[in-house]
Amino acid sequence: MKAVSKPQAHEKYNRLIEAAAAAGPVVTAVAHPCDEASLKGAVEAARLGLITPVLIGPPARIKEVAARHGIDIGGFKIVESLHSHDSAAKAVELVRKGEAEALMKGSLHTDEVMGAVVAREGGIRTSRRISHCFIMDVPGHPDPLIITDAAVNIAPTLEDKVDIVQNAVDLANALGAQEVRVAILSAVETVNPKIQSSLEAASLSKMAERGQIKGAVVDGPLALDNAIDEEAAATKKITSAVAGRANVLVVPDLEAGNMLAKALSFLAGADSAGVVLGARVPIILTSRADSVTARLASCAVAALLAKFRRDQAAARTA
Repeated sequence: MKAVSKPQAHEKYNRLIEAAAAAGPVVTAVAHPCDEASLKGAVEAARLGLITPVLIGPPARIKEVAARHGIDIGGFKIVESLHSHDSAAKAVELVRKGEAEALMKGSLHTDEVMGAVVAREGGIRTSRRISHCFIMDVPGHPDPLIITDAAVNIAPTLEDKVDIVQNAVDLANALGAQEVRVAILSAVETVNPKIQSSLEAASLSKMAERGQIKGAVVDGPLALDNAIDEEAAATKKITSAVAGRANVLVVPDLEAGNMLAKALSFLAGADSAGVVLGARVPIILTSRADSVTARLASCAVAALLAKFRRDQAAARTA
């Protein structure tokens, strides 16, 4: 009997990291890297050619962390700040000046970073709704899965979801997806007036047909099983270009998305990289609990997205 080869750990993340390294590093404002995990993550990403970090924080603290943990920060620019809020503000200021193409969270609270990002005065918002995407490397699943939104928008409206979907589609295209297939998830695969998420899924699907969402095939409502498993879709007799083959999953709300992402991580052994979209630049949100591979994958995702945007801007002005 022929042995079935097992998928390698982190294989999809490794492909992303290789692609980002080949594209060249992206200047990244690293806000307050004042602990081992955040400083080492930025330095390792720089070593692999994913980012060129600008370290923003109290210089004495950054240097003390580097010395204590044997992290070589020689050659990296340090921008002085007084405290974590000041670090976030100065990181955003670098982006506003066009001196950084990505923003990376260090050892400060997410609210501090996002507060500076969305500030009315001096922030870096765009006309798009800001949203978060998890990029999941699920063992045994052929493609990376993008799950949105599981971290920023608690109970998004239909209008919010248009931007959430478009942000995810842009990300999938930036990551080199040959075809972006978006499943709008609900508890059921039929429209049920009593289930609000099924009504919104049907609306989003029709909006994509009419060109209000661009760059992807969008279908819903779809339940999770018939969104990602072709056999389940066939059993339900669902005829769709997305059913069973989705590579982007749009959840009804933050609670559903958070539970889905954590279930994949803790029950299926998936790795999860994360990025925030909808601002002027991609924002890398890392957690102290993230593995080194997940941290590097988050940097790779942001770098590929920054390059994609740069190429799009060049094409518009050509």
